[in-house]
Amino acid sequence: MITWQCKSFNELTNQELYKILQLRIEVFAVEQNVVYQDCDNKDFKSYHFTAIENDLLVAYSRIIPPGISYNKAASIGRVVTSPVVRGQSLGKQLFEKSLEQLYLLFGRIPVIISAQVYLIKFYENFSFVANGNIYMEDSIPHISMIKDI
Repeated sequence: MITWQCKSFNELTNQELYKILQLRIEVFAVEQNVVYQDCDNKDFKSYHFTAIENDLLVAYSRIIPPGISYNKAASIGRVVTSPVVRGQSLGKQLFEKSLEQLYLLFGRIPVIISAQVYLIKFYENFSFVANGNIYMEDSIPHISMIKDI
């Protein structure tokens, strides 16, 4: 059974933070073979949404309040599932629940994400629309996508 939790940075225990950073590095740096600055100071003001199963962090997203990445829009980033649970539709559940949590925290406001291009169709399933041109972020093609209210 999966336990979903949303915590501010200050509510995280040292072990929870360690597991989050471990999963982010495992997937975004090691698996995708990208060198980038993961700790970008946004974590301090963000909410950390986790899925725990049998004491293992199986999925995570970072919910960013308006005014941090975008002036009048919130954002969801660092969306990741553990390699041990891939193929179980957990990514879809994670993003759906992340949006629900974002709306609980901030109300129905626009949401902007920086999506890896190969995931455009995935995010379109949640009513996100590509906005602008493709750009390189950490050596991976990305595109801005928006979900209006």
